[in-house]
Amino acid sequence: MAESFLVVQVTADDTTTQIWIALAKPSQALTLVLAAVPEGWTAEVLDVPITAEQQRMFEELNLQPGDVYRLTKPT
Repeated sequence: MAESFLVVQVTADDTTTQIWIALAKPSQALTLVLAAVPEGWTAEVLDVPITAEQQRMFEELNLQPGDVYRLTKPT
């Protein structure tokens, strides 16, 4: 399967959450995001559809395969 944009929810030790995107194969997305956050945090790929508008916005970030990007600040 080719790389695509995947939405990943990350949870910190204090239970705050962040939303990230990964341009990766599904099997690699979690590993890539977890490598970008502090040790001990958890992550899960969210099964959410990406709209055409979101797809265009993500493409404008010029991410390369294997890149991750935090969309939200901690909540």
